[in-house]
Amino acid sequence: PDDKKDVVATGFTLETVYFDFDESALTEAGRKSLDANAKWLQSNGTVRVRLTGHTDERGSTEYNLALSDRRADSVRRYLSTVGIDGTRMNAVPYGEERPASFGSSEKDHALNRRVEFEVME
Repeated sequence: PDDKKDVVATGFTLETVYFDFDESALTEAGRKSLDANAKWLQSNGTVRVRLTGHTDERGSTEYNLALSDRRADSVRRYLSTVGIDGTRMNAVPYGEERPASFGSSEKDHALNRRVEFEVME
């Protein structure tokens, strides 16, 4: 059997990576998520991904776009260091434009400080 199809058929979801307030540095939990994602990407060597960077609503539009870009870049750099070819990854900053949670509590803000993975066909 084709291993690639078997892995994709299992419904594996690439993990979202979350960040601390006003940070683009990876946390220990973020590195753990990325290690799981890297394993899947290594097993699916032709898959390309879009890394979408996000922030919470605090800060100016310009600042948040730059911060979300740094977050996506941190994820791309980490994955590159564990053997994922950089040409398979495309980073896109969205700032606060695509919230995962629409409230204004700290829990909502924490859910919005993230990098998500989108498999590109």
